[in-house]
Amino acid sequence: MASEGDDVKVLGTAASMFAIRVRMALHAKGVSYEYLEQDLFHKGELLLASNPVRKAVPVLIHAGRPVCESLAIVEYIDEVWAGAASLLPADPYDRAVARFWAAYVDDKAVPTWIGIMRAATEEDRAERLAAALAAVAPLEDAFAQCSGGKAFFAGDSIGYVDLALGCNLFWIEALRHMFGITVIDAGRTPRLAAWAERFVETEAAKKAAPPMESMLEEAEKLRAMWAAAAAK
Repeated sequence: MASEGDDVKVLGTAASMFAIRVRMALHAKGVSYEYLEQDLFHKGELLLASNPVRKAVPVLIHAGRPVCESLAIVEYIDEVWAGAASLLPADPYDRAVARFWAAYVDDKAVPTWIGIMRAATEEDRAERLAAALAAVAPLEDAFAQCSGGKAFFAGDSIGYVDLALGCNLFWIEALRHMFGITVIDAGRTPRLAAWAERFVETEAAKKAAPPMESMLEEAEKLRAMWAAAAAK
C-alpha cells in the first residue's frame, strides 16, 4: 500500500492540460508530490526513460515506477490512495458511464479546442468554434445525468469526469484571452457553465492552476510551430 511518505513525482509542463489533470487528482486525494517541469522541445533523459513509447507528458513516477497517460494515471491514483474520497463511482455502471464521458472529452472535445488554436483565418476559426460548441453540447446532458442535481459530475465533490473536463478549463480561458471566444457558453449550456465556475474555485483546481501568462506563451509557441510546419 502507498503511504504519504512514498516518493511521488509528476513530469509535466505548466500548460499541459493532461499534466494539470494528474496534479489536480493528486491534490484531490491529498497526496504530496514533486513536480518536475519538462521542456518538450528539448526532452530530457528522465522523460525519455520514463515514457519511451510516447515521449510525452504527463508521467507519474511512484516509488521509482512510471505510469503514463493521464486517465490511466488518475485511475492509478484513485486505487493506490484509496483512503481518500474515491474519484470513480463505486457502482460498476456509473463507473462505465464516467469512463465513457472522460474518453469523450479527450477524443471528441479536446481536438476541437486545439483546432481553434490552429485555425489560420477568422473564417476557419469560426468553423472550428462551431465544431467545439457542438462537441460541448452533449456534456450539458451528461452533467445532469451524472451529477444527480448536485454540484459536480461526481456529486458533492469532484471526481473522474470533473477532472477530465476541468483540466481543460484553463485552455478554454486562454482561448477567450487570445480570440475573444466562449466555448462553454452559459446561454447554450447553462448547467455546464455553472459547473465550470464552481470547479475552478475548488482547492484542487486552484493548486494546479497554471499562470495565464504560461498558457499564452505556450499557445504562441505551438501556433508558431504549426505555422512553420504548414509553410513547408
